[in-house]
Amino acid sequence: MVQDISREPRNLDGLHKVACVRGWSVIGLMFIKMAQPLRHKDNIFSLRNDAYNGVIDRNITEYVPNLAYLPNSHTKQVCHGKGRINWRLPSLKPSRFEPRFLHGLKADLLHLKRKLNERLLNLNEKSCHQGMCSDASPVLLLDGQGFALGKINLGELEAVKVSRFKFIWSSNTQDEKKGVTFYKPIGIPDGFYSLGYYCQSNDQPFRGFVLVAREIPSKSESTHISTSIALPALREPVDYTLVWSSNDGSEERLQGCGFFWLPQPPEGYKSIGYLVTCSPKKPKLDKVRCVRADLTERCENYQVILDVGTRFSEFPFQVWSTRPSHRGMLGRGVSVWTFSCNSCWVPGQELPIACLKNLDPTLHAMPNCDQIHALINHYGPTVFFHPDEIYMPSSVSWFFENGALLFRKGDSVGQSIDVDGSNLPSGGRNDGEFWIDLPSGDRKNSVKSGNLGSAKLYVHVKPALGGTFTDIAMWIFCPFNGPATLKVGVMNYSLSKIGQHVGDWEHFTLRICNFTGELWSIYFSQHSGGVWVNAYDLEYIQGNKAIVYSSKNGHATFPHPGTYIQGSGKLGLGIRNDVARSNFFVDSSTRYELVAAEYLGDGVVSEPGWLQFMRKWGPTIVYDVSILPLVLRYSMANIFIKLPVELYGEDGPTGPKEKNNWVGDERG
Repeated sequence: MVQDISREPRNLDGLHKVACVRGWSVIGLMFIKMAQPLRHKDNIFSLRNDAYNGVIDRNITEYVPNLAYLPNSHTKQVCHGKGRINWRLPSLKPSRFEPRFLHGLKADLLHLKRKLNERLLNLNEKSCHQGMCSDASPVLLLDGQGFALGKINLGELEAVKVSRFKFIWSSNTQDEKKGVTFYKPIGIPDGFYSLGYYCQSNDQPFRGFVLVAREIPSKSESTHISTSIALPALREPVDYTLVWSSNDGSEERLQGCGFFWLPQPPEGYKSIGYLVTCSPKKPKLDKVRCVRADLTERCENYQVILDVGTRFSEFPFQVWSTRPSHRGMLGRGVSVWTFSCNSCWVPGQELPIACLKNLDPTLHAMPNCDQIHALINHYGPTVFFHPDEIYMPSSVSWFFENGALLFRKGDSVGQSIDVDGSNLPSGGRNDGEFWIDLPSGDRKNSVKSGNLGSAKLYVHVKPALGGTFTDIAMWIFCPFNGPATLKVGVMNYSLSKIGQHVGDWEHFTLRICNFTGELWSIYFSQHSGGVWVNAYDLEYIQGNKAIVYSSKNGHATFPHPGTYIQGSGKLGLGIRNDVARSNFFVDSSTRYELVAAEYLGDGVVSEPGWLQFMRKWGPTIVYDVSILPLVLRYSMANIFIKLPVELYGEDGPTGPKEKNNWVGDERG
């Protein structure tokens, strides 16, 4: 019998209607967060967890995305009989259950999962009313060419996500949570082939996947008769090379050891990933496929996952996550989500593996215009400003309408700007000929304060990772950036004018998986840098809508409230970034304007005139560091290099389209 742990959910803000099976309220298939899955004698185990929803399954390790993450025809509002079941499982920070509960509930949860899956299959076969339901947070109903269909055409290859894995080996460290577990993908669809194994740190919720691929006939092959036989897109390796082993060379200590193998590709092919075994015997050649070189792109090491120093092994060894070397909306490299490993890698050295390449010019897996709006409505974060913030955002049109002036080099008198920015010089480059400034006189201070009521997010949608992900960059404009506060140890110094500048553009970016339509991560821009934060590490409001915190005066974005130091954390020296929730906020899911989505084609999204202004949105300012407190100017002069460059001056900020991440990838 299924145990009813909690009939009345507590502290689950935003929980909407959920499915009921056997009279039990299924709260997102139970909210469970595990440092690592349970292991069984047969080395096959499961923690089905998308960082929000997990259920124990005795047979497999599987990541299944939240159903609310599927904004297409695969997820439907089902209407039947007297009631309505809305298959919406909320994206909330998971509750933590003690491990003893997990062991006692495994059998019941497995039975519950099977019943729920049967229910889903039955309901998906039924038709339902096509439209938005009266529920405050409906499941999205969208139709499109290839977005969120579970597979993506890359030209000669078709790729599918596989999120079912078999445990192979786990690194042994004193702290088990800091270890790394390596998995073999299983449950691969017929006709598809593995390209490499997967791994992840044990201190993260299980939400991994790898891509598997199959060859599909190209258009040229189906429309033209060729006398030559083209090389197949996929081939078995010719051999394996042992890269590293945790074994010390003793045959008596083979049990529990891991062996890392690099497939040796045939001539004209590239390996995409590594294999891991528990014995020194080479894997069979048919366990993996290599990819024809022209269907691949160069990849690079990204973040260290495992670092085995000489303290734990005779030979040093590192495991890295990888990413395409050429990224951004013009990049065609596709991450396969395998890993790279080596004993003596040098930065800049080309890796022996590659990533896939999307040769489909249409990028058919990208969302269409209607799907873009639905995604924003569904995932658009709420931006909270500090309770003591006095320099609020505004719309660009409000800024122009309330007196912003266009200046030209050599002219002391500024020109008023049309509300839509149509009289701004467009195109060209940031050559210093033009800039925007605040109005003079009494209007200056009122414009500096902004206008929260008019504020909106300006949205740029672009392909990421070869069109397998969608980046939704959300830009917010503040007429003025306030002064900074310098933190030195436990002391804080208000810098009065330092840090001030006109025309502050900040942004954050939602990264959406085009295989499933789920929110994968959010990039938080923080002055000259930024950071990607996984979806499971975000705070949420109203179901799937994340929270973005904007720092006091500087408007940099952060995922959680608190104080962040920009500078040297070790020295305790830097610019304070204070963020907190308040009554000042902008809901980007409703208050936004789509300003660009180049991949949709000309004329689909009408870009505003001001977006083409490539010059500065504020005058260049050089700060006099002599206004710093004497104790800082002299006794700490030797560590000024640790401070952010913004401390010394502001080279008038440019607009969104002039930023390198408009076309390129985010920093970090």
